[in-house]
Amino acid sequence: MQFTSVSFLLFAAVTVGLYFSVPRKRQWWVLLAASYLFYFCAGAEYLIFILYTTCVTYLTARLMQKRADAEDAFVAANRDTMEKSERKAYRAKEKKKRLHILALGLLLGFGMLAVLKYTAFVLTGVNSFLSLFGTARVTIPSLLLPLGISFYTFQSMGYLIDVYRKSVRAEGDFFKLALFVSFFPQLIQGPISRFSSLGNQLFEPHAFDGFSFRAGLCRVVWGFFKKLVVADTAMIAVKELTSNTAEFTGVYVFLLILLYSVQIYGDFTGGIDITIGLSEMLGIKLAENFDRPFSSKSTKEYWRRWHMTMGTWFTDYIFYPLSVSNSMQKLSKWSRAKLGDKVGKRIPVYLATIVTWFLTGLWHGAGLNFIVWGLLNCLVILVSQELQPLYTGFHQKFPRLTASKPWGVWQAVRTFLLMGLIRSLDCYRDVPLTFRLWGTMFTDFQWGTLFCGGLLSFGLDVADWCVILGGVLVIFLVSRLGKTEPVREKLAKRPVLMCLCLCALTVVILLFGAYGIGYDASQFIYNQF
Repeated sequence: MQFTSVSFLLFAAVTVGLYFSVPRKRQWWVLLAASYLFYFCAGAEYLIFILYTTCVTYLTARLMQKRADAEDAFVAANRDTMEKSERKAYRAKEKKKRLHILALGLLLGFGMLAVLKYTAFVLTGVNSFLSLFGTARVTIPSLLLPLGISFYTFQSMGYLIDVYRKSVRAEGDFFKLALFVSFFPQLIQGPISRFSSLGNQLFEPHAFDGFSFRAGLCRVVWGFFKKLVVADTAMIAVKELTSNTAEFTGVYVFLLILLYSVQIYGDFTGGIDITIGLSEMLGIKLAENFDRPFSSKSTKEYWRRWHMTMGTWFTDYIFYPLSVSNSMQKLSKWSRAKLGDKVGKRIPVYLATIVTWFLTGLWHGAGLNFIVWGLLNCLVILVSQELQPLYTGFHQKFPRLTASKPWGVWQAVRTFLLMGLIRSLDCYRDVPLTFRLWGTMFTDFQWGTLFCGGLLSFGLDVADWCVILGGVLVIFLVSRLGKTEPVREKLAKRPVLMCLCLCALTVVILLFGAYGIGYDASQFIYNQF
């Protein structure tokens, strides 16, 4: 069942209707049934994988919770007879046992994801190595990649880590945990939720709220507009530009960077708008995943605004634990002693940053291009950190310039283009080819070709260009109007105006949405990762 299909709209409408029709204490059962029906429609064979993840998560979390409860009970019962050092030693011993359980759960959870998603990538690398010696190649098996497996695995494993840290208690009801893992609006492309913020919302009763329903509906329609009208129209040109790289070089590479930025923003934020909007209609608030990322003035700021739940997941569960681990503390001590305090203190932090970005790239896809994409983002961030004293000095020397609006615009444009350049690795997929095409922007950049028929040579006509440019302008204006209060909430307070706007937007979607033979509106970009 596709997010942008009529069948999904009917499915969502029936789900919302049933949700508010049944007794409130049974509402979460409606969500659980809807989530598994949604996943069944995507592929009945996928059910075994999400059930596997749910069982692993449930059992390991319950085991950790059982040990944690026994630990607390023992300490409480023996508080008067145990020395502080004894209590500390006992807790450390029990924590280590819980860590072993956690490690088992992470191994089983991430292990399945690794096998299904990365087996072909690893064996392809093995075959490339074996070919150097003329050795027989290893057969690469064809494995299923279940819908949304990266998202529900990361969400589930984050929950396990939180239980281990005692940030949340393990859910005792298997079916409630199953709903947390499988909640259908966020199954395809997130956001990656935390049990502490989403769990209670899924299980507690919700009365119908007209304001939330209207605001959510506005967001759903807005998401369809960004996906079908803007992103998928731009996608037509992106596909053509990347399928004929011998012809489309130089200025076309620059154009691809712009178009793919438009496509991925409309595609990903459009999907997230549908997800969050539908959840809001049900009275459930999901975490925001974007905060006007293209207005960012640096790469670091950009990644605080783009796919925010993914960024916080890697920060909380990879970067921080790695950077304060015993191994890193030993490395920090050694490096400071051997290399000096100034250099030595950077090594553990930079190493943790490199590992985090390597894994971020690998999470996005099983390919060298994604790994290089992650490491290039890491490189830009680390270089920017090292150059921070120069930036500070420049700002102090030219305060009026750096405080001006044109300077802020320049910073945003610079960051947008840099992120778009690195993101083109996702389009071309071939790393050496991507680097060569970047080079053609300096050796074969001819603006004139675009205005001598070039803009009409890769699948877009004048009307399509008007749709893209008009759509980008509308998105920009809505973003500006919603800086203090989201436009959807302003409209939700004015039902008549809201109905007029939604009707107009629906007409625009029906008239200008990218449809046609061979076109698959279901394939959100992040659904492919």
